[in-house]
Amino acid sequence: MAAEQHHLMMFPWLAFGHLLPFLEFSKKLAAKGVKVSFVSTPRNLQRLPPIPAELSGRIKLLEVSLPLVEGLPENCEATIDVQPEQTPYLKKAYDRLAESMERVLQKELPDLIFVDFAAGWIPETAAKFGVPVAFFSAYTAATLAFLGPPGELSSGTQRKAAEQFTRPPDWFTFPSLVAHRPHYAPTAFKNLHIPDISGQSSGQRIAKVVRGCSLIAVKSCNEFEEEYIHLLEELYQRPVLPIGVLPPETIQESQRDKNSSWFTTFEWLDKQKPKSVVFVGFGSEYKMPIEQIHELAFAIELSGLAFVWILREPQGEDGVNLLPHGFITRTSNQGIVCLGWVPQLEILAHPAIGGCLFHSGWGSITECLGFGHPLILMPMVYDQTLNAKLLAEKEVGYEVPRNIDGSFSRDSVAESIRLVMVEPEGKHIRSKAAKMQTIFGNQDLQDNYINKFIQYLEKFQSWRKSHSSSQ
Repeated sequence: MAAEQHHLMMFPWLAFGHLLPFLEFSKKLAAKGVKVSFVSTPRNLQRLPPIPAELSGRIKLLEVSLPLVEGLPENCEATIDVQPEQTPYLKKAYDRLAESMERVLQKELPDLIFVDFAAGWIPETAAKFGVPVAFFSAYTAATLAFLGPPGELSSGTQRKAAEQFTRPPDWFTFPSLVAHRPHYAPTAFKNLHIPDISGQSSGQRIAKVVRGCSLIAVKSCNEFEEEYIHLLEELYQRPVLPIGVLPPETIQESQRDKNSSWFTTFEWLDKQKPKSVVFVGFGSEYKMPIEQIHELAFAIELSGLAFVWILREPQGEDGVNLLPHGFITRTSNQGIVCLGWVPQLEILAHPAIGGCLFHSGWGSITECLGFGHPLILMPMVYDQTLNAKLLAEKEVGYEVPRNIDGSFSRDSVAESIRLVMVEPEGKHIRSKAAKMQTIFGNQDLQDNYINKFIQYLEKFQSWRKSHSSSQ
């Protein structure tokens, strides 16, 4: 069966940390000839990166309007639009998309629909049309394995207290560092096991998805976390297929527009020594409080190392008040602060970049390790704390020491930056991270995972046809 005969549907959770991996997966499949229907809300679809012209005929964007829910502000269609405490209302609205999805399936009947962790209601909806469901995880296999099997996800019988989230679970069959920091464990426990305003916990949602799906596709590869992938298959009792880390396409020679706001960033980078600059960035999802921004600024200054800091402006703040008084003047020869959007991938690809200080999001990890950069880890929320422990376990990053309440000091951050970037104690981290480029930056290796997935899909489709004809 040729790839061109497949029609897959994507239905991601309403967060760009999920929408973008689903889109990248769609593009990789479409490049092989697979037809993809990508479903989300109007505003989210408008904010996605443009689909390459050569793939536009095989990726169809389908709109579903998000229902109005009391407690969810108007025009808020993704987690980036809301405060953390408003996310349960977004989930409540997401759950009310069932009727809209039925209408979509009536018009666009796929061979398989890929869903995210939150869409526990999709298997029942898809079953009405005889469409099988797959769970596509934007999380690492290590994160999912830490969360546990479906029975534990839905009931929490083995881990009944937040303190138990600070150590690897009993079902891990090999040594591991993957666990939450003490300050974040209560939040992680609550999110996983305590139902929110939507009426469900995240654990209950994941359990429904796993139980209702035929297979699991994980944005990962055996070369990085094979033991966790195998463990997850045992926990889920379902086929778990790594589909690669979905690396971005190889950077071509940049056409730097001299009129662009970030042209000076590259001009400055060109003057720096190879691997001398630390890249600092905490993504667009985490809304860093002003006190943390200031402490981080003092830490970067204190490190004495050259830096490029991609800083998102919080709502209601401007660049003048965002940074400590005099910071820009004092560090004018040390580094550069970029407010707003910049071509992050091109910056990471620059030979002057020698390490990354960031939030440990899986998407950013794959980008940084794709260029072999060692990592200074400051996880903030969700799976980031588990990712940081996984990276420390693999010895490609160093986690910044934190106070018991989760706060950090400028001294500990500055010392961590220097350890990873220049100190002898960080040499093994720099060495191991450099070797990761042969995995995360290997387009052929990662592309082969997509080929294998399509081969599996062909066997799965053949099995379904023979199984249905024999009934």
